[in-house]
Amino acid sequence: MPVILTMVVTAAAVLGFTLWSTANIDERAVERQTRMVAHVLAAQRDQVSHDQESVAVWDDALFATKLSPDLDWVDTNLGIWMHDFFGHSRSVVLDGGNQPIYVMENGAAAPVDHYGQVAAAVGPLVMRIRQLIAAGGMTQYNLGRKTVPPAVVEFAVVDNMPAIVSIMPIVSDTRDLVQEPGSEPLLADILFLDGAFAERLTDQYLFENARFSLTDSGDPGKAVYPLLNSAGRFIAFFEWTRDRPGQTLLRHTAPAFALAFLIAVIVVFLLLRQLRRSSSALEAGRIHAEYQAAHDRLTGLPNRSSFDVRLAQTLTERQTAGAYLSLLMLDLDRFKQINDTLGHQAGDELIRTVGQRLRATVGDDMLIARLGGDEFGILAVSRERQINAIALSNRIIDAIGQAFELNHFKAFVGVSIGIVHATGGSAEPHELIRKADIALYEAKSAGRNRAVVYQEHMNELLQLQHTIEAELRDALKQTDQLSVVFQPLVDQQNRKVTGAEALARWNHPKYGQISPARFIPVAENTGLIEVLGEFVLRRACELGAKAPGRDIAVNISPTQLRNPKFAMLVFDILRQTGMRPTDLELEITESILLDDEHISAQNLQTLRASGIHIALDDFGTGYSSLSYLKRYPVDRIKIDRSFVNQLAPGHVSVAIAQAIVTLAHAMDISVTAEGVETAEQADMLGIMGCNTLQGFLFSAAVLPTKIEEIFADPANALDRKGRTKAA
Repeated sequence: MPVILTMVVTAAAVLGFTLWSTANIDERAVERQTRMVAHVLAAQRDQVSHDQESVAVWDDALFATKLSPDLDWVDTNLGIWMHDFFGHSRSVVLDGGNQPIYVMENGAAAPVDHYGQVAAAVGPLVMRIRQLIAAGGMTQYNLGRKTVPPAVVEFAVVDNMPAIVSIMPIVSDTRDLVQEPGSEPLLADILFLDGAFAERLTDQYLFENARFSLTDSGDPGKAVYPLLNSAGRFIAFFEWTRDRPGQTLLRHTAPAFALAFLIAVIVVFLLLRQLRRSSSALEAGRIHAEYQAAHDRLTGLPNRSSFDVRLAQTLTERQTAGAYLSLLMLDLDRFKQINDTLGHQAGDELIRTVGQRLRATVGDDMLIARLGGDEFGILAVSRERQINAIALSNRIIDAIGQAFELNHFKAFVGVSIGIVHATGGSAEPHELIRKADIALYEAKSAGRNRAVVYQEHMNELLQLQHTIEAELRDALKQTDQLSVVFQPLVDQQNRKVTGAEALARWNHPKYGQISPARFIPVAENTGLIEVLGEFVLRRACELGAKAPGRDIAVNISPTQLRNPKFAMLVFDILRQTGMRPTDLELEITESILLDDEHISAQNLQTLRASGIHIALDDFGTGYSSLSYLKRYPVDRIKIDRSFVNQLAPGHVSVAIAQAIVTLAHAMDISVTAEGVETAEQADMLGIMGCNTLQGFLFSAAVLPTKIEEIFADPANALDRKGRTKAA
């Protein structure tokens, strides 16, 4: 009897413990699944906004929705793209007055009055984003401090269905197209939380029989998660079949309780082992979900949020106090051209391959993250000494510079890198990232495809650029600060003046003469270059009208040439000033040819067809290619002063300059050498066959009255291409 009682008591105790354990396991499983549901839905909500970035931050999208409306383009590249590639249910494009101009429903364009079906849910979010923009929400993006504009994303009930609604302004990715705050077109995307969406969650995260419902089914076998918006308002219930690993386990082990007490120990042992396995499986599922939330789906690298957390931990943990930290911010050069030319899939493959090359180059000792778009971050920590970040950056630049095989095409990109060093325990994360971004900006400004280490003076230079921008805006409204001077162009054979190049000058009342090397880049980066360029072009044409037969050269910015109205502006100025088109020469840089912009090419063809000459400036310093010269015929090539300055017997610049002259003449293109400062340089260029010379050897840039005197002097009078001399 004591043995029987002991066995009964033991069996009861074991049974009670088993029932309690299985119930506890079931509850923990539901709790973990509930946490996973909250995390997954939040990630899905954020993903909708992230999906919009691929099309809302795009010059072409801004042109098609606002500047040059093209609803067919919008339907293909916004509506259908968001539906087919990202699975969005509906897309709406609103103009600056919040009126619909395009509606997509289930992958097809719909009448704009269908916006009324979703206006009740979308309207309040539209007001929120407008209020956010009115409060200065676009400032950080417009200044280049943030890579994406602000967005509003929310859970909402749309047309009696739960949904995720995200609204983002359509803005310029280059920031060259400036919009009045509040006038931005808006892209609103709706992703219904319907059966198809629930099936995707079932496939990806193993939620059995998952569904969204506006009412609670009351089924005890279902787990329920109430979905709330940011204001705490109920949106819908997310239900799925409860995972009951405990009950499953109990059904498998129940027959063991009928066996003799002698095997009870074995049963208990097996039970504990099975419990451990079930717990491990649940833990593995949790770890996988956390991994998915903290890593970029495309590259498998940590994402922005996990990178920020890791950086903050590294800077504050005791273990890294006093350690040497190096933060590298990377941005791909010319990624947009490849993405636009070969398509988004090729762009994704490029990003994925870049991540692999970074990991192979950097190794496993450093944290690598994809921060978004074509931006990456690297965090290196060393206790012994500061790493050689420049050497590391050079290896990265070499690795990224190798060809990428994309859709049977070879593509090439570069990478610009900003570097900042710090010591653990003595730096603030956001400040460290800001400094690295400043260094990255300097790397891009210095010509891209290079690495720059942050220096304190860079912050001062950035502030100075903001000051220059404000002062330049004011100067463009005045009449006494900006002026145009002219540097003579000299015929190489007889050393007669044949024309002049127009150059902008700025005499500030407080700071004095400000170098063009300082204010021209600021004008290009802030959108002021078009106003400044028009000012210089008008002054040049006024001079050209007074000196017919002289070549008057004017530098043209890529921003100006991308303007569809630029050619008409040039013709208007020529008509107003009375200058002949054949006397005007517009100087462009190779970067314009690399952009492969349709509008730029059309402007060049229109201008050249009217008799205006096109010159390719700074030839030899960029991606010089015969294919560009064949695609965009030019009348003149200008040898960059960096080659002219080094002209000396036996120097490699002699061979380069000779090759440029020979190539140009073979294509019936004239050649001008700029920066000629010595008679020896002039003689060598003459032997090479250079047509025109320009530089301090002959004259610095002079005032318009002086250049008119030079043109009028019979000793210097020579018309272009052998026409009759004025002497």
